[in-house]
Amino acid sequence: MREKTARIIREWGDACDAEISIAVIGGAWKPSILSLLDDHEVLRFGELSRLLDEPTARVLTRQLRELEDDGLLIRTVYRQVPPKVEYRLSDLGRGAMPLVEALTAWGGGYAAHQRRTLATSEAEAAAVSAQEMTPA
Repeated sequence: MREKTARIIREWGDACDAEISIAVIGGAWKPSILSLLDDHEVLRFGELSRLLDEPTARVLTRQLRELEDDGLLIRTVYRQVPPKVEYRLSDLGRGAMPLVEALTAWGGGYAAHQRRTLATSEAEAAAVSAQEMTPA
């Protein structure tokens, strides 16, 4: 377990279980990594990178390490040349998938609402601008 996760558990107790969940699965690419591994079962680093639309190697490596340290991923290293490393979900990782799916559904609804709000605001602004430009 990462120190950050352990600190949250020690210091916050049961009062902030949602914060613990967010600390573990929140972060650049983590929900997408978990979803891809749920869909594909086993993936190598290069496959994850391509499927995620090329995050930097540094960011992807950090997120994979954090997920592994928190027990959501299993990393298997094969001693061969060239080196081969595979990632798969652990039981804890599979257990997190309903949360990832719920966050994905909520995020999709939230984004759709915000897109409608933006479109309405932009249309209203364009109408006001057109009225201001119309001679009296």
